[in-house]
Amino acid sequence: MPDSVIQEFFQKRREDWLKKETSASMSEEDLSQLQENCAKKFSLENWLPDAAKRAGQISISTHPCTFSHPSARKNKNGYVTSIIATADRIPDGYLRTGNVNVEQDALGNAAALDVYKFLMLTMADGTPLHQHIKSNSPLATEALSIRTENYETLRDGFLAMFDGGDDNTTSSKLKQVFYPVDQNYHLLSVLSNSGLIYELRKRVDDLRFSDHQKQLRDKKRNNEYSEIGFSEIYEITTIGYGGTKPQNVSVLNNQFGGKARLLLSSPPTIAKRSVQFPRDNFFTNSIRFYDIHKILKKLHRIFQIGSDSVIPRKNLETGRDDLIEEIREEVILRMVAVRAVMPEQYREESTKLSHHQKIWLCNHFETERALTDDWLDDLCEEITQWIMTAYKKTIKQAITLGPAERAYIRQMVETHKEALR
Repeated sequence: MPDSVIQEFFQKRREDWLKKETSASMSEEDLSQLQENCAKKFSLENWLPDAAKRAGQISISTHPCTFSHPSARKNKNGYVTSIIATADRIPDGYLRTGNVNVEQDALGNAAALDVYKFLMLTMADGTPLHQHIKSNSPLATEALSIRTENYETLRDGFLAMFDGGDDNTTSSKLKQVFYPVDQNYHLLSVLSNSGLIYELRKRVDDLRFSDHQKQLRDKKRNNEYSEIGFSEIYEITTIGYGGTKPQNVSVLNNQFGGKARLLLSSPPTIAKRSVQFPRDNFFTNSIRFYDIHKILKKLHRIFQIGSDSVIPRKNLETGRDDLIEEIREEVILRMVAVRAVMPEQYREESTKLSHHQKIWLCNHFETERALTDDWLDDLCEEITQWIMTAYKKTIKQAITLGPAERAYIRQMVETHKEALR
């Protein structure tokens, strides 16, 4: 008795055929006759010999020529050689034949696709049926043993699908490369690995449309926690093979409706520098009032609170000091970024930086920066003035800050001035 996988295959074929041929107007007698014809048509004794004869109409190929041109398979020189490329898996980091486990494709008469599907059935042991037939396994012997035909005849007929022929034939419709060899040229036909093409589509579609991905997107949309994240691929486009007749290109192409995915492969764009070394003044070239705008708004709200507030004065003072400290930290963070780009961007011959800012920002002055303090006093004064100006310029209806407020901000800046070295 044939393997259960083969039985399921024929059962599905019978159901599909009956569904297609049955009409509502049929009488019970006609329906009974149709079922009888179906059983006969898809019996092993009738279907296997017919399928073995049709198997040669399709050729297994890992790199079908029809992806380059749908009419490339047949020309005046005969049929283009069917390529079945085999390569060992090597962890070299390249996306190539052998490094990805993909399906073998086939091309030829679309009317023989049922034979292809039969030979590609995965048996209970995980091995495709055609591998069992090639190796003459007991399973293949059992599956192809019928009264009406010799086993070897059936086997040879089915294996014709995998016979690429002895002659190497190409087509002028393919992409051609003439490679110099000795005093002559070797002709190379550049072909597409359709297995890789549609493995990419399956993986991309899984990332975009699978139920699992949709659930994760919904969680993100609803701000729900998830232990695992998900990936998105942007700027994907679709390419079509075969137009309205994808079956004329290959079996895999027909299964996917002739549509494959293309990832973006344009050259990288030159990004604008996120950090630029200041030309003449750190506080006008490298840091903006906007960078501390949110901090200044909070500071302004504290300034607006009157002496009759129920909030304890100590809490207000702590909040004010913390916000001034945040501004100082913002200056230090930008200082670190500017120092990092200094070796590539600083030009001594064209800089207009003041001497104390050169000491502060340039690696050439590290010794002077560590051993002297005059430049640090000048810098603290600049930071104080910058904070006062930022508050006045960016806050609507800013409170006028007098000498006392200025002195206090200067004191806060100087408290941790060593961090500026």
